[in-house]
Amino acid sequence: MRLIGINGGTFDPIHYGHLRAALEVKQLLGLEQVRFIPCYQPVHRGEPTVSAEQRCAMIELAIEAQPEFVLDKIEIERGGPSYMVDTLAELKALFADGQTGLVLMMGTDAYAKFCSWYQWSKILQLANIVVMHRPGEDLHLQGEEAREFKAREVKQFSQLSGQIMELAITQLDISSTRIREGLRKGFEADYLTPFRVVQYIKKHALYQ
Repeated sequence: MRLIGINGGTFDPIHYGHLRAALEVKQLLGLEQVRFIPCYQPVHRGEPTVSAEQRCAMIELAIEAQPEFVLDKIEIERGGPSYMVDTLAELKALFADGQTGLVLMMGTDAYAKFCSWYQWSKILQLANIVVMHRPGEDLHLQGEEAREFKAREVKQFSQLSGQIMELAITQLDISSTRIREGLRKGFEADYLTPFRVVQYIKKHALYQ
């Protein structure tokens, strides 16, 4: 069974928090690749502050040195609201060899609201989920999310979909929101995001 990581988000901008988490999940789970999927129109948060083209360009610059990281424009090209269930269905059809499993990556905050997602139960028919958290962190799950986690929790993925795993990783306290706010105040984004991304932001005067 080959496993492919699915890392969705606005990436506005992408930063080391996104990148380090993806690298550790790839290494710890033996993922063949991690697909970075920028959303076109988020359904759980506000609209991105820069264009889809600019966000994609920054992702390409950020991942250029990691061959197992892939920019996937599936949601950008589809347009409209970016529902993960639609994305996973398209990817499942793309990798329809019966041996490839999709692993949806999410943090504890995202998983705590998972059962409010559009067609969340179908997501579990299409993929496995890895819930990333800091070492020693309590997941603090409640309600339906807690019941689903308990019923589906595994220590290692053994099937192509329907399983949930928790994974302790290095989670850097960096957020795109704080980067944007800092840039608007005149602070540099150096060491929060790769240098090529910093150069791109400066060249195009983003987040001013």
